[in-house]
Amino acid sequence: MRIHHHIGRRTRSGLLAGLLAATSALAMGIAVAQPGTAEAAASLRSLADAKGRDIGFALDPGRLSESPYKQIADTEFNLVVAENAMKWDATEPNRNQFSFGQGDAVVNYAAGSNKKVYGHTLVWHNQMPGWTSNLSGTDLLAAMKNHIAGVAGHFKGKVFAWDVVNEAFADGGSGGRRDSILQQRIGNSWIEEAFRAARAADPGAKLCINDYSTDGINAKSTAIYNLVKDFKSRGVPIDCVGFQAHLIIGQVPGDMQANLQRFTDLGVDVRVTELDIRMSTPANSSKLATQAADYKKVFNICLAVARCQGVTVWGITDKYSWIPGVFPGEGAALIWDDNYAPKPAYQAVAEALGSGTTPTTPAPTTPVPTTPA
Repeated sequence: MRIHHHIGRRTRSGLLAGLLAATSALAMGIAVAQPGTAEAAASLRSLADAKGRDIGFALDPGRLSESPYKQIADTEFNLVVAENAMKWDATEPNRNQFSFGQGDAVVNYAAGSNKKVYGHTLVWHNQMPGWTSNLSGTDLLAAMKNHIAGVAGHFKGKVFAWDVVNEAFADGGSGGRRDSILQQRIGNSWIEEAFRAARAADPGAKLCINDYSTDGINAKSTAIYNLVKDFKSRGVPIDCVGFQAHLIIGQVPGDMQANLQRFTDLGVDVRVTELDIRMSTPANSSKLATQAADYKKVFNICLAVARCQGVTVWGITDKYSWIPGVFPGEGAALIWDDNYAPKPAYQAVAEALGSGTTPTTPAPTTPVPTTPA
């Protein structure tokens, strides 16, 4: 997504919001199970574990002091991704002076709550530190490779997979590269250089490319498909593709499953990396029902693709979602409302994860070379 900065709490009557959430859910015949109650005993994590899939969330470690946030984080997920703490501006604010405090907090939290850590992100044109802005192409390439070595090296053995490159392709129908500082100054080679540097820094980590508006088959997803196909043919290290899935209610692409499948046919894993499904606000029972159906659809799509490793939602509560700050008049995109009450989407996800047969082994995955490619 374009902006992953934290969005502050919106002023709202907690009591009224809670009553509305409960009323709308009950109107659709869905039990409202508060975290920690008997109804919530079958957590999303336990259901995902039984399926051999990941269910993750984007973590702001500063929110862990908020009791309901931490309770949901502790119990409902088996994977954590740093919302901002591992990005370039956070980890190397000054050239070659690394800062890992917040990233280490994410890793330590994950270790203490038995979760995997998915790294986000080594290289992204947004949230780059100011010192990179005036570098020449040669110097920017050297700085990028040094950054990757420093960050992936620091978290080696603690982060199982990385979004090596994030949002490198242009919006619209061109199928071209994004006209970023990286593309302008380094040229087409920068993505390959980033993946090779990441493999050298941590040969055991899965290396992924991640983007938005690529959930269906379109010019942008086809451009990434062609990049992956090229990389695989030439032995450039790439193990997985992330589909952000920042969606709008009622607009899950009809060809999303076919799209994910065509990538796995190239020999890479896939995962849904930043799922949220927004609506015009305020929410009502009809919109929440559509949202619930859409969440269920996305999870079912992942479950239907053997090499889809799992789904990560981009946050826990609507209260801290990035959506309202970027799309005014839209929001209510996550599984829990402003007051941490589970929405109809929660039960829909539980139903998707709880249905069908349970595999005895996790989803197949791309083997990682034991030596740098």
